[in-house]
Amino acid sequence: MRPGLIVVISGPGGVGKDTLIEKLLARDPKLRYSVSYTTRPRRDYEVDGEHYSFVDEPTFQALLADGQLLEHATINGHLYGTSGSRLDSARADGHDVIVKIDVHGAEQMRPKRPEAIYIFISPPSMEELHRRRIERGVESKREMQARQRLAQVEMGFADSYDHVIVNADADKAVAEIEKILQRARRRRSEPAGTR
Repeated sequence: MRPGLIVVISGPGGVGKDTLIEKLLARDPKLRYSVSYTTRPRRDYEVDGEHYSFVDEPTFQALLADGQLLEHATINGHLYGTSGSRLDSARADGHDVIVKIDVHGAEQMRPKRPEAIYIFISPPSMEELHRRRIERGVESKREMQARQRLAQVEMGFADSYDHVIVNADADKAVAEIEKILQRARRRRSEPAGTR
């Protein structure tokens, strides 16, 4: 069995990555979500082991020191990291795995997993991104301002991705991602030498 695809999804906070991923997972039984480790406090709606694996900083540092993290980043003072063994295990079972990471994590991951499909989710505008943050209502005003500044920096990485999808309409954005996956699956199933 060929290992599954790795689908890396990045984009500024508040752009709608979680909504797109939820829709993709609901519509495609071949997809699995790579659950990252984080030291960030759990939000009310989040489930440990489903949205993230919530750990304290010493636990995270131990995973890092042990070489278990494929990439890691510090965002707004909190640590995030992707487990290489979890990712590889799901792929070995034939699943295509969605990895949601920030742009710096994607930069670390590219040399280690160059075969991955790198997709950047862009907002229709920075004003719309700010409006979505306000509507989401999970960040303080200070956090919102910091994340909006971070989003400006993250937008500068979009050109280094294989695909950039503007999330003006979630269903249309999901359909675009599904087309990318269908093409990649077709290519993967072609016999060697026919490409």
